[in-house]
This record gives sequence, structure tokens and C-alpha cells, in this order.
Amino acid sequence: SHPVLSQILPSMTTEDEELLTTEEMEAIGLEAEQVLVLKRCFDGFADEDGAIPADNVGGILAMMGMKVKPSALREIIEEIDEDGSGLLEFVEFCQLAAKFLVEEDEEALKKELKEAFRIYDKDQLGYISTDTLKEILRELDNKLSEEDIDNIIEEVDEDGSGTLDFDEFMEMMTG
Repeated sequence: SHPVLSQILPSMTTEDEELLTTEEMEAIGLEAEQVLVLKRCFDGFADEDGAIPADNVGGILAMMGMKVKPSALREIIEEIDEDGSGLLEFVEFCQLAAKFLVEEDEEALKKELKEAFRIYDKDQLGYISTDTLKEILRELDNKLSEEDIDNIIEEVDEDGSGTLDFDEFMEMMTG
């Protein structure tokens, strides 16, 4: 691809297609923007064959602000580096980085949801009522009809108790 063009239009489809197919991105769970960021990092460290020695990956992830335990990293590299070459191609690098990106997001999300849950669980009973949940849903998405909201609640409040504990709440928000 034309280098100048790709700088001006980093989100051009041709550019993305070269990096990962849509299927790969979905399977790995990355957004196009994240793939571009990873590609820049990857290119900075890749050898002329377009691969990174697995030993360097920890350092690269650390520079991207991802904290990775060496033991966890080794396990994931063994899982991803199927041919055992000790080199990671770009797709493999993405698979690896995604595991850490996703985990971090989940941790952060869980924290935020706990906060939200605490705010709504005013009496600190460890659960919120489905009425409270209706308020939350209306705040989150004002396009929801009453019917939508009732359906969501029916789905979440599986035991029909009229209340939601944190796990049910979390599942609803992340499921």
C-alpha cells in the first residue's frame, strides 16, 4: 500500500484487511483501532521476516502498559506459538496482546459495576430491586420501551425474586 496514503487514512479498509481479517478480529476480540496500535508496536520490533522473538514480547507488552506475569506469558506463548518456532507472527502477537487487553478491561469493568451497584444498593443489602434496575436501564438507554425493560428484567431475574444480586447484575451488564 502507498505509505503516504496509509498515514492519511489509517482506517482505510485495505489497510485493515492486510492486518487481520474481520473474522480474525472478531475471534480475537479486538477493535480495528487496537489492531492498528498493535501493528505499530509490532513493526517496531519485528525482524525482516515480520516476526517477533517470543522472548521480547513481555517487554513490548510492558511498554504498552500491560502488566504481565512471566509465567502467564510463557503459558500463553506456548498455546499460541503452535509451530514452536519461538517467533510470533502478527496474528499470534494480536492473540497474545488481546488476552491481556481483555483481562484488564474486565477488571476495570467489574470495578465500575461494583461502584454502580453500591450506589443503587442504598441500604447495602447486597441486592437491588427490579424497580431500581428499571431506573438504571432507563438511564442507560432512553430508547428502551417498557416492554424491552420488562423483557430484560424477566431474563435477568431468573428466580423471579424481584431482586438482583451483584452477580446477576454483572451478568446482565456484561453478558
